[in-house]
Amino acid sequence: MFDSINNVHLVGIGGIGMSALAKWFLTQGKHVSGSDFVLSAITQELMDRGAHVSEGQGEDHVSEDVDLLVYSSAVPEENVERLKARALGIPEMTYAQALGEISKQYKTLAVSGTHGKSTTTAMLGLILEAADLDPTVIVGSRVPTFVEKNLRVGKGKYFVVEGCEYRANMLSLHPAMIVLTNIEEDHLDYYRDLDHIRETFQTFVDQVGEGMVVWNADDQESKKLIMAHGVSYGFGDGAKYKVRNRQTDQGIQKAEVWKGEQKLGEIRLRIPGAHNMANALAATAAAMEVGVSFDVCVRTLVDFRGIWRRFEILGTWREAMVISDYGHHPTEIKATLQAAHEFYPGRRLVLCFQPHQHARTRALKKELAQAISGFDFVIVPEIYEVAGRTESETVSSKDLVKLAQKIAPKKKFLFAQDFVEARRLLEANIQKDDIVIIQGAGDIDDLARSLV
Repeated sequence: MFDSINNVHLVGIGGIGMSALAKWFLTQGKHVSGSDFVLSAITQELMDRGAHVSEGQGEDHVSEDVDLLVYSSAVPEENVERLKARALGIPEMTYAQALGEISKQYKTLAVSGTHGKSTTTAMLGLILEAADLDPTVIVGSRVPTFVEKNLRVGKGKYFVVEGCEYRANMLSLHPAMIVLTNIEEDHLDYYRDLDHIRETFQTFVDQVGEGMVVWNADDQESKKLIMAHGVSYGFGDGAKYKVRNRQTDQGIQKAEVWKGEQKLGEIRLRIPGAHNMANALAATAAAMEVGVSFDVCVRTLVDFRGIWRRFEILGTWREAMVISDYGHHPTEIKATLQAAHEFYPGRRLVLCFQPHQHARTRALKKELAQAISGFDFVIVPEIYEVAGRTESETVSSKDLVKLAQKIAPKKKFLFAQDFVEARRLLEANIQKDDIVIIQGAGDIDDLARSLV
């Protein structure tokens, strides 16, 4: 449907996913405009590529010659630019619906699940690229070797994309294959409970029809899904693709990979954590199921150095190592802790964690407190409020700090009202050789980068 469209306006254009979509429209020769609450390095990239980006929201940002308005999930119906579009009779579409339209043009490989989507998408996209399949890839992060970072435009038949479960967005896609990493409680401002989440994933799995689902056999909720054509992966012996004898030594983890009873060889990764080995196995299984050799997977993965804000080593500050990570769910925080212990045994682990959304923090408060209590020293700035999303402020980071202190009374947990205070607390408490992890899905990455 995009063939007849010349001018596209994107509300929330500065988001990592929306900016990738904006770049895709630019590569298709469209005139792109957009707006966001604040301008950033991402919006500057878009302007450098020819997009017209406005700061803030205003009805004058939407002109009569706009053929389509695309908005992110965070943009409410009463947004002034959406109201202007409706007044002018301009069609509207969500980001997810736009991805769905793109997915119709390709053999789409959708990577979905609560955790690991971006890393697995990047790995799979890079493997298909190395196999000369020239895929198109949209990833919710930045891949260093992609020219456009969060986008790769290819001429091949494959489209690798994240199928985000927020507000059931993945249901807009038209997948030929689904890679399902895991199913856990999250986004409880939309979903009733875990059963509701699993039911939505079942609907998504049903959409693949005669296509294939590559699924995590170690995940209890994924096991409950009914699949016509499923291929399992995992650490357990019951999986079709499995890893055995995982070891970590001097900044590299390695494991044997088996397909059934056949040993394929060894995968080596330069990024830490069992979760990343699982991501690599998922990408390998998906790639091999579309005909890529195991050797290509191995060569690609050993060169994979990670992606933006996923255990990203930024540099040294006050003789301590600074790492930025996007993880904001308890499982992701625990995975980060485990990864840091593996690659940096014996080092003091300092966490500065910004909770993301009041609804998530309220729903997962106990689990979040338990997760952060595993670190040696913790600072918790106030909860990140998502722009454009209505939130109830009935919970504070102070509550998280109090709960974590009860769980681990011998450790130190500090509340920070803002990033200025967080930095001051870090400066006062940091020690030589500390591993400082700045974690969260909000704007806390700005603090991390300001340190180095």
